[in-house]
Amino acid sequence: MNEINTGDTAWVLVSAALVLLMTPALGFFYGGFVRRKNALSTIMQSFIIVGVVSVLWVLWGYSLAFGPDAGGRGIIGTLEWFGLRGVGVEPNPNYAATIPHQAFMVFQLMFAVITPALITGAFAERVKFSTLLVFIVIWSTIVYAPVAHWVWSSDGETLGWLRGLDALDFAGGTVVHINAGFAALAAALVFRKRLGLGQTAMEPHNVTYIVLGASLLWFGWFGFNAGSALASGGGLATSAFVNTHVATAMAAITWMTLSWITTGKASVIGAAAGAVAGLVAITPASGFVTPMGALLIGLGAGVICFLALQFRARIWKVDDSLDVWAVHGIGGLWGALATGLLATVAINAAGFDGLFYGNPAQLGIQALACVVVMAYTFVVTAVVLLALDKTMGLTVKTEEEEVGLDISQHGEPAYILEQRS
Repeated sequence: MNEINTGDTAWVLVSAALVLLMTPALGFFYGGFVRRKNALSTIMQSFIIVGVVSVLWVLWGYSLAFGPDAGGRGIIGTLEWFGLRGVGVEPNPNYAATIPHQAFMVFQLMFAVITPALITGAFAERVKFSTLLVFIVIWSTIVYAPVAHWVWSSDGETLGWLRGLDALDFAGGTVVHINAGFAALAAALVFRKRLGLGQTAMEPHNVTYIVLGASLLWFGWFGFNAGSALASGGGLATSAFVNTHVATAMAAITWMTLSWITTGKASVIGAAAGAVAGLVAITPASGFVTPMGALLIGLGAGVICFLALQFRARIWKVDDSLDVWAVHGIGGLWGALATGLLATVAINAAGFDGLFYGNPAQLGIQALACVVVMAYTFVVTAVVLLALDKTMGLTVKTEEEEVGLDISQHGEPAYILEQRS
């Protein structure tokens, strides 16, 4: 039996708590972008997803994503671990040999929580709350769990099929960000547009919330990426920590500079959005690249995601309310491909060299994994949403949208403003 390392266990549990913080942080980040009448409902969506997905993960999600493989093809896990049966406090050497199995489980739980929460930005200000809850349960079961299994699973005999092809994803570029980003694109295309879009002002109601949310995301992301080393020693956690920070800093500066050039003003929102784009892009590469590689990834994220947002808003005009596709879908895609360019075994001997280190095949493997996840999540998400639209309805009624989701869906305003007589 493997011996539990107290330092590794403490680091993974702290990292799990940091990743948990990211979901309410996302709620504030998204909540600042919407109009005042929808602020509370937007925050609530992220908050309640913590509860829904946590219960789902314990009952069947973890077993499907990381449990013993069904059929030996690396497609999906069985329900052998339903209700965490057999998932105890002893280590599971297939995933982490020095920490309790439940520590690994709860760390992965936090990834499963934030991924569907990211999608909610695509249909902000118009989603029917009851339909959202049903969608989260279905999507987490038939999209998130299989993709996580493909990329990260191992039962000692069978690897997830993309992992078996040597696709690299240190902390969730494909599993979390491409997955959520292209699900968001499907949602933006299926949902009707917000009432008055392009005719009435829909400016962010609280930029301080946006910066607060981005700052807490930056903080929590150290658990997201450095925690994925699953150990406190050996240097890999430190490498992922440093790479996360420098890529984010570069992306924030890059996006702010581009907005300054194009508008003549140094946008606060642009700096915050750039930071999140950098966090997204470095995620799959954080444990495989050098700090200089991380700087290049951050630079690319700032430029590419900025251009993707401009394309979406000015040319394509899809109502992805909070630009989940441009930041998470495209940012995750860039990060996964950049891993195929910049990965080096000098940083992580368990990985592979990328194109710039003499292994062009890795870029092709990364591209294949990206295409598979993009196609699967887009198609399945669209089918699920179309079915829900026919049965429950996706959007609130016109009068409910006009009064705002805070009142129409929850009966509570975000702010109570006193009027002076």
